[in-house]
Amino acid sequence: MALAAALAAAPARAADPGYYVVTVYDDPGVRNLDLRYWSVKPKDGHAVLWPEIGLGLNTGRWYTFVLASWITGRDTPTELSTLSWQNDYLLTQGQWPIDVAVHTLLAVPRDGAGPKTIEIGPALQTDVGRTQLNANVFLERSFGSQSEHPARLKYQWQVRHRWRPWLHVGAQGFGESGRWSDWEPDTPSHRAGPALFGTLPFTDRKLTWQAAWLHGKTYGQRGSMFTAYLRTAF
Repeated sequence: MALAAALAAAPARAADPGYYVVTVYDDPGVRNLDLRYWSVKPKDGHAVLWPEIGLGLNTGRWYTFVLASWITGRDTPTELSTLSWQNDYLLTQGQWPIDVAVHTLLAVPRDGAGPKTIEIGPALQTDVGRTQLNANVFLERSFGSQSEHPARLKYQWQVRHRWRPWLHVGAQGFGESGRWSDWEPDTPSHRAGPALFGTLPFTDRKLTWQAAWLHGKTYGQRGSMFTAYLRTAF
C-alpha cells in the first residue's frame, strides 16, 4: 500500500516515472494524435492508472508534443494530473551510424501548486539489420514550490525487432536514480519487460500501437507497470 500512496501523491511531489521511450525519427509535416495509458500496481495493492491524450507535430528536425495526463484508481478520484510539453531536436539525419537528438520535457502540475520538472538529454537510435536499438539518458530537475529533488538521472532503453510488417517484438527498460548526489543501492528504481509494436489499417491511414509489461521498482517500491498507446498520423 505504500507504493499506491506514493503514486497517488506523485503529481504533487515529483515527476512521473519513465514509461515511454523517446525515439528519433524524421517525418516532416506529419501531425499525430496519441491516446496513451499506463498503470502501476504495487505487489500487495490496487493499481493506479494514468489515461492520457496528446498532439504532436514533426517538422523534420524538430518534433513538438503536448500531453494531458489524468490519474485515477480504486482509491484515487479521477482528476487531471499534469500537462507536459515535449520538444526533440534531431542533430543527425543518417550521416552517422547512430542518430542523435536532444530531448526536453517540461511537466507542470494541473493546479500549479506542486513542483514543476524539466528533463533534458540525448536520445540515441541505430539499426542493426532489422532490429532498432534506442538508448536515452536524461537529467531531470524540479523547481518551484514543494520541490524535493534538485536533480536526478533517468535512463531508457529499447530493443525492437521488425519480425513482420504488422508486428514487431522487443523489450524496454527504464530507471531513475535518487538525488544526483545519492547513489545508495536502495534508492534507484529500475524496471524492464517485453514489448509489442504493431500497425492496424484505418481508412486511408494506419494506426500504430504499442504495449509493454514491466516489472521492477517504481519510486523505490516493487510493483508491475503496464503501458500502451495508440497513434494516428494526419
